[in-house]
Amino acid sequence: MMKFILTICMSMFLMTGYSQETQFQNRRGRLILGTEKARTASLGLGDIDNDGDIDVIVANGRHWPEQNRVFFNSGKGVYTVSQPLHIQSETSYATELADFDRDGDLDVAVGNDQAPNTILWNDGKGNFSFGGHFGQLYAPTRNLTVADLNQDGAMDILITNRGRANEICLNDGTGKFTENLEFGTKDDSTIDVEVADMDGDKDMDLILANRDGGQNYIYLNDGQMGFETKIPFGTGKDETRSVAIADMNADGFPDIVTANIGEPNYVYLNDGKLHFSQQIQFDTSQNRSYSLTTSDLDLDGDIDIIIGNVRAPNTVFFNHQKGKEWQPMNLSDKKFSTYDILAKDVNGDNRPDILEANSDEWNYFYFNRGGE
Repeated sequence: MMKFILTICMSMFLMTGYSQETQFQNRRGRLILGTEKARTASLGLGDIDNDGDIDVIVANGRHWPEQNRVFFNSGKGVYTVSQPLHIQSETSYATELADFDRDGDLDVAVGNDQAPNTILWNDGKGNFSFGGHFGQLYAPTRNLTVADLNQDGAMDILITNRGRANEICLNDGTGKFTENLEFGTKDDSTIDVEVADMDGDKDMDLILANRDGGQNYIYLNDGQMGFETKIPFGTGKDETRSVAIADMNADGFPDIVTANIGEPNYVYLNDGKLHFSQQIQFDTSQNRSYSLTTSDLDLDGDIDIIIGNVRAPNTVFFNHQKGKEWQPMNLSDKKFSTYDILAKDVNGDNRPDILEANSDEWNYFYFNRGGE
């Protein structure tokens, strides 16, 4: 079957007639997470101290041991109190928050490169203590994904290891991860994985983003935590750094969004039969896109895309006409190395704000001011 590729050109952006209604504000020197220029690779967001607002975990280091930090929200989206996450400095690439021990507060999982991955217990007030390790002790971990994969009520952890088998660490219900399963193959060079029910059978499937010219795959769950059936998407030679799942054309089926290195970024549309031959090239640039997230930024009922780039401005793509037209807007003219980008309402105005994890630069965030 011949592939149908819908390419959205920059000239179309100028013809749509959409006004730029949503604005993002960053007051330099204030909307940053501290003044340290660390090798930040990941952010974790959640109400860590149970006071009703969104706090931030900053994971630093990548290949070099650095201190991870907690930033506490003042209640107005300004982070005026910070403390070390833990006494150790680590080579951290990823962090995720979840209530792993089911005691009512958010704990932290930290994924490290060539160092043990760590669980930290929350005392309910945002103070953390060592809770053990998970996964292979000295693996090249690049990302973590948290999901209740076996649907037993406890949050499990998926580890993506570049150039080594990926892992599923099953939670026994108390926050201990003694049972490990592999997923994918040892030939995968996985940087990111998302968890979603792609085939509508009520269990969780795995969507892998692979680098090094490897094939991207959906691994279908057989209902018994077996992932033998796999469905390819993309060209088979992509350098995919990040992946997200969202219904971009509002047809009721989950689609796949990819951020690629040195090639355009795509939405792969799900036809409801797990065929992904129809593609939308929403970002025609060939930037080094390392991260992405999705959110309804302009509150118009459809899902927009935020791309984090390396040595190029980070860009918002507003979705119009159910994915048929896209309106780009740079967050700033800065050309940082953004390893993670997230959208969350941090100042309590019911609009998603945007936060950047920048390596060797300040970690900025931007207030969504709507049509102001």
